Amino acid sequence: MSRSPQSPQSADHVALGVAVRVQRTRVGFTQEGLGFAAEMHRNYVGAIERGEINPSFALLMRLSHGLELPVSELMMRYEAEAARRGQTSRGA
Repeated sequence: MSRSPQSPQSADHVALGVAVRVQRTRVGFTQEGLGFAAEMHRNYVGAIERGEINPSFALLMRLSHGLELPVSELMMRYEAEAARRGQTSRGA
C-alpha cells in the first residue's frame, strides 16, 4: 500500500522534528536526556522528532531551553530544514 502525500501541516511538523533531532544530537543528548532537561517524557520528544505532534509555544520554549539555544534559533533551523525540503512557510 502506498503512502499518501504529507499535508503541508504534517510536513512542517517533520521539519521541526528534524531541527530538534539535529540539535539534540549536536549537544549530545539522548531523547531521555532532552526529556529530562525539558521536563517532558522521552516518548513525547520522540513524537516531536517524528513530526507526529504539534507542540505548543510553551513546549517549544521548554525544548529550546533543554537544547541550549533560543527559541528564535530553533525556529530559524526549522525554516532552514523546511526550505531544504522544498517547503515554504505559510506564515511568511
